[in-house]
Amino acid sequence: MADTVEGVIAGKRPRSVRVVLLALMIAMMLAMLDNMIVGTAMPTIVGDLGGLEHLSWVVTGYTLATAASTPVWGKVGDMYGRKGAFLGSIVIFLIGSALSGMAQDMGQLIGFRAVQGLGAGGLMVGVMAIIGDLVPPRERGKYQGMMAGVMALAMIGGPLVGGTITDNWGWRWAFYINLPLGAVALALVTVVLQLPKKRSKAGIDYLGVVLLTVGITAIVLVTTWGGTEYAWTSARIMELTGIGVAALIGFMFWQTKAAEPVLPLHIFKSRNFTLMAVIGFITGFVMFGATLFLPLYQQAVQGASATNSGLLLLPMLGAMLVTSMIAGRITTNSGRYKMFPIAGGVLMIVGLYLLSTMDTGTSRFTSGVFMAVVGAGMGCLMQITMLVAQNSVQMKDMGVASSSATLFRTLGSSFGVAIMGALFNHRVQDVMAERAGSLGSKITAKSAQLDADSLNKLPVAAREAYQHAVSSGTHSAFLLGAVIAVPVLIAALFVKEVPLKGGPKAAGEGADAAPQPMAEAI
Repeated sequence: MADTVEGVIAGKRPRSVRVVLLALMIAMMLAMLDNMIVGTAMPTIVGDLGGLEHLSWVVTGYTLATAASTPVWGKVGDMYGRKGAFLGSIVIFLIGSALSGMAQDMGQLIGFRAVQGLGAGGLMVGVMAIIGDLVPPRERGKYQGMMAGVMALAMIGGPLVGGTITDNWGWRWAFYINLPLGAVALALVTVVLQLPKKRSKAGIDYLGVVLLTVGITAIVLVTTWGGTEYAWTSARIMELTGIGVAALIGFMFWQTKAAEPVLPLHIFKSRNFTLMAVIGFITGFVMFGATLFLPLYQQAVQGASATNSGLLLLPMLGAMLVTSMIAGRITTNSGRYKMFPIAGGVLMIVGLYLLSTMDTGTSRFTSGVFMAVVGAGMGCLMQITMLVAQNSVQMKDMGVASSSATLFRTLGSSFGVAIMGALFNHRVQDVMAERAGSLGSKITAKSAQLDADSLNKLPVAAREAYQHAVSSGTHSAFLLGAVIAVPVLIAALFVKEVPLKGGPKAAGEGADAAPQPMAEAI
């Protein structure tokens, strides 16, 4: 084509590239920041609106809508055009944000958060798929490394921004802050981004959408409610498990019959794509488990303040950012990437094992080093998995590949939080019963995770028992994480290093995906 992005990258229209990247990074920031800002504002929201018993649904409703809509957005972009789908997701996200800010009770807030989640499902997929359309895979690692930086920044700064906004402007601005940022992204994408228009003759696979939505919703609810709202063996959890399994089996059967399937199963014929789905699932499992328990350990055992909780993860997120940027640069310069999933698997296993050795005497410096090892492993995996997944499919399936990779990571995070959380809670309660007797059992009867105020009110002996219990709980959770991470290394060893498009093909290397036509210029 006359105007390829290779020409843009070489300097033909650098300003357009920078403007589009700015818009994409703003959209990514919106998707990543939201839950963290809202999480900080949650106590104030409950104080104003009431409805404490429904508090968890403010997050669960958003998560469910995001997970269920993610594959649909990817397919809609493939069928009808990436730009329109991306703009639509931004608009829906902003409408949900505005309505959430105007909510008058907890029921309204939960419903509006679900609307917001529907839009959020398309933001992350849209960013990755548009980069996949515009940038050759050989160059893509560099830009996806930048996106990893945005993710790390959001995870560090989210709680700080949320606390500042809530304290100074009120909790409603935790949602309203999305409006000016989203408007900028909307304007930049509308004016600057030009992609080929598409129009599929086939209609949307509505039955596939329904079956997949039911299956994903049931799975997320099982992992969210299991062991907390309901016992794992309760009738409600069993019912949801049965519904989820039946819906997903029906979905996979229907995808072989549908004219335009939501998730075409032929993409899993690519060995690399399937391996990236496995690696992405496990990375999500480990990453979100780690981000849940590390601040808890540092607050309960090491006495760190909860005020700036995002900063507690700085060693891990900083290492993830640096490693991801380096991996992207090396991939762009050399065209080689197999070394990074292998290195990521090794670092993640080692780092999680080191975290499992922490006890009540571990210093903050030592735990910070252990966290950095895990972060370096994640940095080798986070964006490379997306890059390889996109490089393993044809251009017409770019959106599906991006949404599938995102979905598997999201599902992995749900399972990670649930399974590691159940193991942690069980271990904490056992140790509390052993060290503090009936008092220990009473303290952790409702929750194994005590906030700072509750911890400070405990007698000295009970507080020390709780610190040992948390240390033991994190040991079990991270040891499980290290075992779960082993398949990442095994899968990485089987990755076939297919030459990335946009660079010279290495001698002797095969191809795992059909050639991809370049997108038109920005």
